[in-house]
Amino acid sequence: MGGVSINRQELRTKVRLVVDALVLEKGFVSPLDVFLRLGKITPKLVEEWRFGRVPYLERVLHGNLSQFSYIISLIREKAREVGWKPSYTAYMRWGKGPKQPLRFSKSGDRNIELHYATHFVPDKPKAPPRLPLSREIRQQNGQEGESG
Repeated sequence: MGGVSINRQELRTKVRLVVDALVLEKGFVSPLDVFLRLGKITPKLVEEWRFGRVPYLERVLHGNLSQFSYIISLIREKAREVGWKPSYTAYMRWGKGPKQPLRFSKSGDRNIELHYATHFVPDKPKAPPRLPLSREIRQQNGQEGESG
């Protein structure tokens, strides 16, 4: 076995940190971004897949199906804990020609595809209610019309 082995607890910790960082940076988290951040795939291989040169994403992910499934389950678990909303995202082929849906898994199983394609989005914090400005403040800020 080549490469560095990581146990499930280490992977769990790492995935949760990556998920938090991605939400702060992008405002959402996707399994594909987590796989990129964990080094399970390179941007170049993602590009090859997006252009349809790779038949399905799992073919070029580094690791095994059990590990990919576990990572996705950790993303979903974290999202559930903090109340993020699932958002299905259609991944379509890039480039010329008809925009065809991309496959994530060898099997093409609908549920597996759905899990890979679901992004999680935090609820936006509600803005505090806006209070009307008093006439004096509007005048000071130049927001009052000449005729006022």
